Amino acid sequence: MKQYIYLFILTILSGSYLFAQETTALSKEEVLARVLENNRSLKISEQEFFQSRADYRQTNAVFLPNIKASHTGFTTTNPLMAFGSKLNQEILTQNDFNPMLLNDPDRVNNFATKIEVQQPLVNVDGFLQRQAAKSKMQATELQGDRTRDYVLLEVEKAYMELQLAHRAVAVLEKAQEAALENKKLADNSFKQGYLQRADVLAVDVRVSEVNNQLQMARSNVQNASDYLSFLMNEESGKTWMPSDQLQAESLYSAESLQLSNNRADIQAMEFATDAYEKMNKADKMAFLPRLNAFGSYELYDEDIFQGAANGYMVGAELSWDLFQGSKRFGKAQKSKAEFEQSKLELDQYKAKSQMEINRAKRNVEDLYDKMKRSELAVDQSEEAFRIRTNRFEQGLEKTTDLLQTETQFQQKQLEYYQTIFEYNFAKSYLEFLTKAE
Repeated sequence: MKQYIYLFILTILSGSYLFAQETTALSKEEVLARVLENNRSLKISEQEFFQSRADYRQTNAVFLPNIKASHTGFTTTNPLMAFGSKLNQEILTQNDFNPMLLNDPDRVNNFATKIEVQQPLVNVDGFLQRQAAKSKMQATELQGDRTRDYVLLEVEKAYMELQLAHRAVAVLEKAQEAALENKKLADNSFKQGYLQRADVLAVDVRVSEVNNQLQMARSNVQNASDYLSFLMNEESGKTWMPSDQLQAESLYSAESLQLSNNRADIQAMEFATDAYEKMNKADKMAFLPRLNAFGSYELYDEDIFQGAANGYMVGAELSWDLFQGSKRFGKAQKSKAEFEQSKLELDQYKAKSQMEINRAKRNVEDLYDKMKRSELAVDQSEEAFRIRTNRFEQGLEKTTDLLQTETQFQQKQLEYYQTIFEYNFAKSYLEFLTKAE
């Protein structure tokens, strides 16, 4: 039996040594720097912005020319094509007007190099679509800023979870020391006949409980370290040690913190609403005519990549799509409904955000009061544990009372650090909700 006990203790000590050996110190500033540089969510958000920016740049076609160059060649005995090719090549002679040659021409080779230019002049719906694309690009950029704020909030939470996990390990290690010391006292008292076997077994159960809790706490440290590694886009398996300790932050007046229309996600929704409005106007303006200029410069020859003859053409086109089977009417009605929906969603989002801020303010104040009460409970339970330990050493306390007081002291310590974590995160979340760009 003793062999199993020694083996169990050796396993615990080995795990503790391994835990200490693999731990790497890490400050919050280092975490934030690595996250801003390597986090995958931020990189995805950046690529989304690049996509929307590329969509916006495509709308440059509204005012920039479309230039196309081509070189074609063919051979023909078609009377019309043969006569026209010779005419373009400027090699037509009097003999070519012979009806026999006109009706049954010889084979003619024709090579044409052509440069075409199309220049939009008036395209009202295109201009509005360009403005809508710009609003969408700005919305995506601001949404990326809000994603960054959220990732940084998640980093704050993950780092505090790591601090809390290490605090729990420290508390339980002390609890383990106290439990082993009580076990030593209980064994001595049992040998001297002051305690019964049941009391010694109760102490053994307490030691086993603390060991199990300590093992779980160390697993929580590893879980928190893995999540922090995930946020930093690093390989999992490392055990991080926060160089900044978990401490209660001071309370400040939360009444001055209000919902700002300059918050990145709200601005993003406003730009999205503006984009829907521009698209609706563009659909309405699609009923107007479009004016485009065009021109071409052509080179002709009977040999490839030659140009003995040339010519040009310049003109303008005014086009007006009068009716497309009511397709445009339906499209305009749909874009108007999308615009109205976006306005309602923006109002709803603002109202919900204000509700969350009010709730967060109350939560901060409640957790601050809870943290102060929890701190007092720790002091009281520590003093009670000290008194009962002294009395137990003198044989004046029952084993069950000592174990109960020891357990209560440990629980109050863990509850206190848990409350500090909740309070600090509540403050960070409130700042996140009220942050303005």
